Amino acid sequence: MTTGAPTPTFPARPRRSRLRTYLPLGIAAWLVLEIWLLTVVAGAAGGWAVFLLLVVGFVLGSVVIKRAGRRAFRALSEALQQQQSGVLPQGERVSEGNGLMMLGGLLLMLPGLISDAFGLVLLIPPVQKSLSRYAERTFERKMREATPGTLGDAFQQTRMHRPDGKVVPGEVIHDDQARGSEGEPGPRPPLTG
Repeated sequence: MTTGAPTPTFPARPRRSRLRTYLPLGIAAWLVLEIWLLTVVAGAAGGWAVFLLLVVGFVLGSVVIKRAGRRAFRALSEALQQQQSGVLPQGERVSEGNGLMMLGGLLLMLPGLISDAFGLVLLIPPVQKSLSRYAERTFERKMREATPGTLGDAFQQTRMHRPDGKVVPGEVIHDDQARGSEGEPGPRPPLTG
């Protein structure tokens, strides 16, 4: 018997996340439901009524997106003017929810009655506030849970490449963290390498 080259072993493929597994199925079900609902409304009210609903949704969505974009641009230009003049902003400007307004406008522009309903719900200010608070809490929790080597850890870790090609791991130390209670420099953490 001759012995040949050993059979290569491949590492096990990582499991697909639930989102990657069920998202295509959810999108397909949503599209089928939208088409079915449009045919039901067309059978009850006529084809012209459905066409008119789709056109009105598109026009309303474009108006909402344009308005939210103008509000966001106005808030940005005011913040830049205050920063250039050296005046610190006194309070938060009422410009929250522009992203959710744009998403609502985009959902209104998509053809379909379910997307229109979700778009209209996103235009309600209490819904915008609760969704933005929920998204902020989720983002902060994910940033706290970030482990080394993830995108969230990129804000705290850095790698320096030396000219000889060696990689030196390090940690970002902000000035306010490095100072003691009286403003004097505190102890620096040791470099590990």
